Amino acid sequence: MAPNTARWKRFFSSYIEGSGGTAAMLFLSLAVMVGLAFLLSKTPGKTLGYFFLGPIQNTYYFGNLINSAIPLIFGGLGVSIALQGNSFNLGGEGQLYAGAFVTTIAAIFLSPLGVFGGIIAFLIGPAVSGCVAGFSGLLKIKWNTSELITSFLLSNALILIINYLITGPFLDPATNLQSTRKIPQSFRLPLILPPSNLSAALFFALAAAALTYIFLYRTLPGYEIRIAGINEGFAKYGGIDTAWSRTMPLFLSGALYGTGGALAVYGTYYATVKEFSAGLGWNSFAVALIARSKPQGVIPAALFFAWIGSGARLAMQFSDVTFEIASIVQSVVFFLVSSAALRDLFKQKQRTV
Repeated sequence: MAPNTARWKRFFSSYIEGSGGTAAMLFLSLAVMVGLAFLLSKTPGKTLGYFFLGPIQNTYYFGNLINSAIPLIFGGLGVSIALQGNSFNLGGEGQLYAGAFVTTIAAIFLSPLGVFGGIIAFLIGPAVSGCVAGFSGLLKIKWNTSELITSFLLSNALILIINYLITGPFLDPATNLQSTRKIPQSFRLPLILPPSNLSAALFFALAAAALTYIFLYRTLPGYEIRIAGINEGFAKYGGIDTAWSRTMPLFLSGALYGTGGALAVYGTYYATVKEFSAGLGWNSFAVALIARSKPQGVIPAALFFAWIGSGARLAMQFSDVTFEIASIVQSVVFFLVSSAALRDLFKQKQRTV
């Protein structure tokens, strides 16, 4: 019993350490929401009721809340694994979008292969997204270009290209939406909480969080990534291939984003809808910062962020506030957690100087 307890304590200790400040920031952001409700709404009690309790008032809303957290879980894991390697992947939105689009097109063309084709299509999308993110790592190694800039620019270019492909050559003429044709019925994941959109993609998200934790903290490659992220000079002295440790976290980050996009296609949309990934890149970054780049903290952080969006949508539908109130609260969260992360980063650099 004692060893078991110690293992669980070690599992959560890295996340719990310093989480008091993060919790204070989240409470402050919710206090901003309360203040905005009293300032902007004629019925603040009703608005706050729908914001805080609306997402859990029935199966439909609760299932959709969890479903909207799934891409944030994958994005948060992607950002976290990059940050653990001291890399910044700002191209998550484009990588998620690319993973969804490539998976959709591959699934349509490979549909004659049946389930085998569906599995191949599911793997192709994340692989492409991983290569896109890994390319920024290669540029960093060869020409010392900032992966922060290159990943962001590549993402923006990808979004424009995919928008053209969706509204042009791959547009579905049978729908009024700007989207591709739908994937075959046999490739779609089963729903687990009807009538909501929550599908078996949830199990993939939970498995991804567990596997990311195991990779980072229980394997040699994960250890090398973390050591190189803490002190690249020390890692070189210890014989670690820092070029690999610079590229691999970005590749895995992009692959995780792409997996989130592929599951959005297989579990929710069944096609790639134009710009469905808008905002997911920055929101995923905020999720990773709330989780302090720890995989075990990504799931609650993603649920928190999804709850803000879901609550704001319900408050907009049933009271007199607009959905922009969610953007304000999310912006406050992002500002607070990013400022705290930058403070910790500067402290770390001062200690290593």
